[in-house]
Amino acid sequence: MSTDVIKNSIVADMNLAPEGHLKIDWVEAHMPVLNRVRKEFEADQPFKGLKVTICLHLEAKTAYLAKVIQAGGAEVTITGSNPLSTQDDVCAALVEDGITVFAKYNPDPVEYKQLILKSLETKPDFIIDDGGDLVTILHSERPDLLETIRGGAEETTTGIIKLKALEKQKVLNLPMVAVNDAYCKHLFDNRYGTGQSAFDGIIRTTNLVVAGSTVVVVGYGWCGKGVAMRAKGLGANVIVTEVDAIKAVEAHMDGFRVMPMVEAAKLGDFFITVTGNKAVITGEHFDVMKDGAVLANAGHFDVEVSIPELKKRSTSVRTVRKNIEEYQFADGRKMYLLAEGRLVNLAAADGHPAEIMDTTFALQALGLRYVRENYETLEPAVINVPYEIDEKVARYKLESLNIELDTLTDEQIQYLDSWNV
Repeated sequence: MSTDVIKNSIVADMNLAPEGHLKIDWVEAHMPVLNRVRKEFEADQPFKGLKVTICLHLEAKTAYLAKVIQAGGAEVTITGSNPLSTQDDVCAALVEDGITVFAKYNPDPVEYKQLILKSLETKPDFIIDDGGDLVTILHSERPDLLETIRGGAEETTTGIIKLKALEKQKVLNLPMVAVNDAYCKHLFDNRYGTGQSAFDGIIRTTNLVVAGSTVVVVGYGWCGKGVAMRAKGLGANVIVTEVDAIKAVEAHMDGFRVMPMVEAAKLGDFFITVTGNKAVITGEHFDVMKDGAVLANAGHFDVEVSIPELKKRSTSVRTVRKNIEEYQFADGRKMYLLAEGRLVNLAAADGHPAEIMDTTFALQALGLRYVRENYETLEPAVINVPYEIDEKVARYKLESLNIELDTLTDEQIQYLDSWNV
């Protein structure tokens, strides 16, 4: 343990480190794909002599990703991408493992931003971002720090939306791998991960039954599909709201009712937003909701449920359970907002299961290595994860499960490559 790392880090309490180590040890034991990548990194040292700054939800699975990057030779600095998802015991454990940490649970907005800035002021060579806060601050407030950064990778839908906006305006100054758009990420992380972890947060926080209730899923992208699937599996009546005609047809054919939000608002017991957009539940919806409606967000930022309009309509606000705020309306109705409208699966639970993040973080690690090896020829743009990396992660996953695949014969390959047979 480096005394410089301890001195330079900003964490809540180093005495919490033993609990953090136990959490990290647990996920390491359940992340066989990332363990395999770690062995490759230890042998090849792709990041030797380089600095990597990571801005992700700072819990145990993220911590293990940071240790894998470190095992590849990097000097790693890490900060949190959401004020309520940082786990202080994990932060302390990482510092003991030689990783510089700038993160605390629930800092105020000013401190949260300052912690991100400190992680950038280490002048990294490469970055990993989640939601775009790191890249946004770089481009809008500290462009001087872009000089040393050669590229990076982005974790989630919201961050890629921001990156594509920067690219469209021709102001993106880095090659950034869109890890979220990898097929493995869509299929496993967004669908199965979000589906399970969102309800983990909701059920753990409210202790209410889902079976027999009406769950409104706002948005039917990959995350929305997972949430709707899991709600159905728990016995809920599921309604989907959408703005995309194709996704709406898909939701209908998957067996869900589809209707405008203002109609769904009258029927829902639980509302779960997964759009990556802002103000998808607003005042006109609050006006017709049932007494006792539960509002949860599984999108990256706390803007999907319009909290200003919720406050405007309320005569009182009180915390009734940890991570549950009760908004009392003048007519006597009460609305319950979970985790301050932030990511319910991370702010009120532990995020995606370890086995899910195993594949996602393997994509992150290998995606960053791809940028490291090719940055000199990459344009400042949003870059897809190469199919070879996507497929490699899937094969590693199958091997960890002792599942074998068929292979094409030479005759079959020749047939597929021909057009006149």
